[in-house]
Amino acid sequence: MEVNRVNSATRDERGEVCVICEVHKEKGIHLYTSFICSDCEKDMIATETNDPKYKYFLSKLRKVTAPEIFS
Repeated sequence: MEVNRVNSATRDERGEVCVICEVHKEKGIHLYTSFICSDCEKDMIATETNDPKYKYFLSKLRKVTAPEIFS
């Protein structure tokens, strides 16, 4: 899955900043208002719940919040 180019505070000529690894990447997914690079996405999917990296991913994903819906 490829990310459409968008204008945001975290976007520049190198891509967007991944909420997990905090590195500028070109390809990834958007989860609400956050960007997750393809590398981190694959690593998260392959991580077992008893792996220490699982807790790391959970702590990083806590930064992701649902956008407010205004009516």
